[in-house]
Amino acid sequence: MLRVVLAEDAVLLRAGLVELLTRGGHEVVAAVGDAPSLIRAVEAERPDAVITDVRMPPDFRDEGLKAALELRARHGSLPVLVLSQYVATAYATQLLTGDGAGLSGLGYLLKDRVGEVADFLTTLRRVAAGETVIDPEVVRVLLTRRTEPLTRLTPREREVLALMAQGLNNHTIAHRLTVTEASVVKHASNIFTKLALDPTEGNRRVLAVLAHLRGAPEAGPGS
Repeated sequence: MLRVVLAEDAVLLRAGLVELLTRGGHEVVAAVGDAPSLIRAVEAERPDAVITDVRMPPDFRDEGLKAALELRARHGSLPVLVLSQYVATAYATQLLTGDGAGLSGLGYLLKDRVGEVADFLTTLRRVAAGETVIDPEVVRVLLTRRTEPLTRLTPREREVLALMAQGLNNHTIAHRLTVTEASVVKHASNIFTKLALDPTEGNRRVLAVLAHLRGAPEAGPGS
């Protein structure tokens, strides 16, 4: 069971998420509707994870995202799952590149995924366990809109990168693509080489994703 602080300004969606999380075996220790309340709730409750909308009062821009980044700066690797209404790659970029606490325990998910209850709860558990999870649709947009250095990758390497960006391990990627795990390892190695990723610098899977998030063009109107 995870102790969760939830921030969502839409009352009906907030109530629905509370019900969903409770039925999933988790405890929602606070459910709030704006960024200042989110920060206060986390300080008071010290939860296992935070789920927050990107856009919240008072200005309905990126208050939720900024609050999440502030909380990560204060509390180290506090797991945060950010929900967005649209494919807004700039927000994903800000989350993954603007976080001074490191890259573990971060998620960026479209709100449509909430309807896929099992997948949503699995994503929350993965983020709480320290993984980095990016919504598959955000990955798809990034892969189609970016031209460099993706042009160096083969179609199969692009497929592997897209699945890596979703936080999947080699075994799961091999199953999805119906190939051997050794083949996935080879493709991953080629990706790292073609993207000129330093093998001594952090998690190369995350770096491979960030290679496309940095500077990626905006793909939607936000949250």
